Amino acid sequence: MSSSELLSRIAAGKVAVLAQTELLHREFGRAASHWKHDGTRVTPVDIAISEGIVRELTAPFPGDQFFSEELALTEQPIPVTAHFSWVLDPIDGTNNYAKGIAHCAISLALLENGTPVYGLVYDMSRRTLIHGGPGFGLFDGAAPAQVNTTPLDPQSLIGFHSPYDRKFAHQAQLIVENFKIRGLGSSTLHLAYVAVGILDATVDHNVKIWDIAAAIPLCLAGGGEIHFLNGEQLPMRQFDLKMGRIQYIAGNTAACAQLRELLKN
Repeated sequence: MSSSELLSRIAAGKVAVLAQTELLHREFGRAASHWKHDGTRVTPVDIAISEGIVRELTAPFPGDQFFSEELALTEQPIPVTAHFSWVLDPIDGTNNYAKGIAHCAISLALLENGTPVYGLVYDMSRRTLIHGGPGFGLFDGAAPAQVNTTPLDPQSLIGFHSPYDRKFAHQAQLIVENFKIRGLGSSTLHLAYVAVGILDATVDHNVKIWDIAAAIPLCLAGGGEIHFLNGEQLPMRQFDLKMGRIQYIAGNTAACAQLRELLKN
């Protein structure tokens, strides 16, 4: 495909995401919510944002595939067959959103042949669109950004979630003994913040592909690395709501090496 095919989608994706921010802010902390069968929270705003973005992008790109955590028509795996596809998490951090905690994001990834090539993450807490991809640069709003380039030290901030599986609880102990932990409640923001240098690295064992698809190209565009610890995840061959949880670390080259050494046992 020509670069114009990518550029037209990137431009349309930005418009589609930003068109949903008024709704996101208006219903913040007010939207009713319920718990889904998988233990995650959902609100009507998640559904409305999904429908709005998919509708906005389907019109100009009817041949693309659209995958959203909240709009899947079946719980069976859906093969990725289109040259271009999109992976959407309408509100990453819905638990925060429903409770009035501002660390949440709209997360939209553009994939080419199953590989994320451009990410769009609207950071609600800072009212900023983080966007970019390899070969396109990385932007925190309008400002160019990059991953922190220094090795980790005791003052480094590491994104880390409360362990979903308690067998990973020791990782929190190891990290807090060596660095400083930040748990924002949004996997998208953990990785996006690594990309733009707000966090120095992140360790996660609790995500699905839609949680991080948009932030992956951000991190790579910012000069970072992503190391999957339980099997390579890309290119995405199918969209599966029942997929296993992904374990990964991300940061600059030195940071990833330090974390791999720390967590190898």
